[in-house]
Amino acid sequence: MPNLNKSIIGRIEVPLLPVEKQREIAAVLGALDDKIELNRKTAATLEAMARALYRSWFVDFDPVHAKAEGRAPTHMPPETAALFPARFGPDGLPEGWEAGTLGDLINFNPREKITKGSDAPYLDMKALPTSGMTAAPAYQRAFTSGTKFRVGDTLLARITPCLENGKTAMVDDLLGSEVGWGSTEFIVMRGKPGVHSALPYCVARDPSFREQAIATMTGSSGRQRADAVRISQVDCAVPPRPVLGAFAEATDPMIRRIHALGKENQTLATLRDTLLPRLMSGDLRVGEARDQVEAVG
Repeated sequence: MPNLNKSIIGRIEVPLLPVEKQREIAAVLGALDDKIELNRKTAATLEAMARALYRSWFVDFDPVHAKAEGRAPTHMPPETAALFPARFGPDGLPEGWEAGTLGDLINFNPREKITKGSDAPYLDMKALPTSGMTAAPAYQRAFTSGTKFRVGDTLLARITPCLENGKTAMVDDLLGSEVGWGSTEFIVMRGKPGVHSALPYCVARDPSFREQAIATMTGSSGRQRADAVRISQVDCAVPPRPVLGAFAEATDPMIRRIHALGKENQTLATLRDTLLPRLMSGDLRVGEARDQVEAVG
């Protein structure tokens, strides 16, 4: 049987460039890596801001506590602060808010249709990151069976250990009306009318939610799965529509910027991986590669 081992690999001939040339190539490609890392950190900061805002408003009720103590809510314009009450009701929720479940705000596994055998964008489990919201690019694949989703939907891994490891993403690599599909081990979370896509994603990344989702898991050891129906029944505070609208207005620019940075990083990574073999082979001069990098930077 043909095989590949260390000895065979060691005999493969590769071009040996002068050290100075290697440094020039490393400098060009390093600029791309630096930009990718800067974009990643910027996206992480924006996501942290959106998640902190979600928890402050909808879990910890910081604006209500501040007003109840006679203080103005911090980092909030007066018109937004006016949307929050200054006291809590007998149920412990902000006055005017309702006790409900996640299913009142989020559709879990909403129904979509893809004709069997037709090509549609596909995401598998490995496409979902353990941190950050950007999944690997979808690719076309003939539909068989699996979860179906649209742009803006949050994909939550439901199987162990993917759920515990944090595999989650917000879909952004589809056309506006396009329906994609993916692993049967995804739970799809979509905001109901009036609920911005940032809210289901922030819910899915919230530590307390993840603990509750993990608690719904059943099945044999090593193949346990979270239950979307039980997750949808998790208790939560349901705010008035104006508060949901203010959250959408505050987080929408963050989400759009994160998506743009994710797409830019995919472009930069593709360029980096394309340039390296051409530079090593001498097919492309360093100066020409530097021009291409500057054109996208």
